[in-house]
Amino acid sequence: MSGTAAGGAGDAPGASAFEVVTSGPGRLAMRGALTFANARRARNDGLQALHGSSARDLEIDCAGITQSDSAGLAVMLDWMAIMKREGRPLRFANLPRSLLAVASISGVAEMLQKGV
Repeated sequence: MSGTAAGGAGDAPGASAFEVVTSGPGRLAMRGALTFANARRARNDGLQALHGSSARDLEIDCAGITQSDSAGLAVMLDWMAIMKREGRPLRFANLPRSLLAVASISGVAEMLQKGV
């Protein structure tokens, strides 16, 4: 399993640990807090993991997200937009209720659940 951690230099003070790890062919898993404190690093590390996969169809398991906010949601939507432009399907599995609540308020819950 390879992984990349977020929450280092260039993040907001007090950034929580976050990582995206490969969990199988075309499957990634997120672990930790995905928030404003580490969104920039999480975005970059997630893109590196997505682009590092040779699978065309990609799925990210979100069961390991311990905390999220609107910045975390923005990161995930950005990944979706990039993968859509590249013609690579991306879907999220096991979305936490707290993340779905933010997505619902933002009007993007259905898109987040369907994927691209």
